[in-house]
Amino acid sequence: MRYDVVIIGGAIVGSSIAYYLREEGFSGSIALVERDPQFAHAATTLSCASIRQQFSIPENIRLSQFTLKLFRRLTAEFGADADIGFREGGYLILAGENGLPILKANHEAQIAEGADIVLEDADALVRRFPWLSAEGITAGAYGRSGEGWFDAHAMLMLFRKALRETNIDFVTADVTGIERQGDRVTSVNLDNGERLEAGIVVNAAGPNAGKVSAMAGLVLPVEPRKRNVFIFEAREKYADMPLLVDPSGIYVRPEGSVYITGGAEPQEGDGPADPGDFEPDWPLFEEVIWPVLATRIPAFEAIKPTRAWAGHYDYNTLDQNAVIGPHPQVRNFLFANGFSGHGLQQAPAVGKALAELIVHGGYRTVDCAAFGYSRVAEGRAFRELNVI
Repeated sequence: MRYDVVIIGGAIVGSSIAYYLREEGFSGSIALVERDPQFAHAATTLSCASIRQQFSIPENIRLSQFTLKLFRRLTAEFGADADIGFREGGYLILAGENGLPILKANHEAQIAEGADIVLEDADALVRRFPWLSAEGITAGAYGRSGEGWFDAHAMLMLFRKALRETNIDFVTADVTGIERQGDRVTSVNLDNGERLEAGIVVNAAGPNAGKVSAMAGLVLPVEPRKRNVFIFEAREKYADMPLLVDPSGIYVRPEGSVYITGGAEPQEGDGPADPGDFEPDWPLFEEVIWPVLATRIPAFEAIKPTRAWAGHYDYNTLDQNAVIGPHPQVRNFLFANGFSGHGLQQAPAVGKALAELIVHGGYRTVDCAAFGYSRVAEGRAFRELNVI
């Protein structure tokens, strides 16, 4: 079988690319290959499903702003019943004295891009959020609008449902090899024995993107990293609580009548995840997260943990930033990888950008040139400082 475009990975990034290809008028044949059609272990559905504009570089802010605009017109895009439960609760990123210069620099970049973020000192934050303890806090950046959380599965299903109305082949299989002749990839081999000849191959394989690139003989510094998310109950219900990020990296936010929290994985020794390890690491909650929560929000000294999950996300070891666009030599192999935890919120923008690149030969709506592969080849980091 031959396809004009073969997309490896059918979760939110791959589905967004396929969707916007058709939106841009691409009439060629498309295969969307996904090994886990229920998305039981997908980074998309196991994420904390949030969106923010609080990044350190303008390019990341613009990607998320595209998705925010999409959220604001979901029904116009996907139909009257389109709903992802978007709650615009904001982010609150806290910093101590040492982290204040970076917080200020990030805030300046965000304001320059039109984001509705306020930078306040500790006293002002406590007045705004009386449940907050400012111990060790110098300032915080709070997103008054344009930030929050949503239902990741519902968002993915909007795109998947829309794709069923277009002429796209859904292929359930695992990719076992990619054939290449010189400076072109020619086909994708599947574990069911099929071979898909391809005019263009797009790597949207999430945490497995590094392995997929290696099949084509290309180096991509992306590996799966395990992240744990814990759910707990508390007597106090803070309706005004944003997604709070402590200087330690621990985050917490409300989720209906409960709260979710995470961010306790240590930087030292944090390496590639075991592909089969999706068991939550409960000691992280008891030994690391709970003491931080009790300090930052005194009412959380008495909480009841209920359940947890673990997922893998695609971590770019070079600079914790996305790799987007074609390989400089192997031009028909395109990357959409390495988002390092913010892929779900940026997927629609990247889908739009790559669709424009394929159909029109260049970026039109969101310029993703800064995320190009050339920096990987040169070992030149384009670093995002606000990784959560």
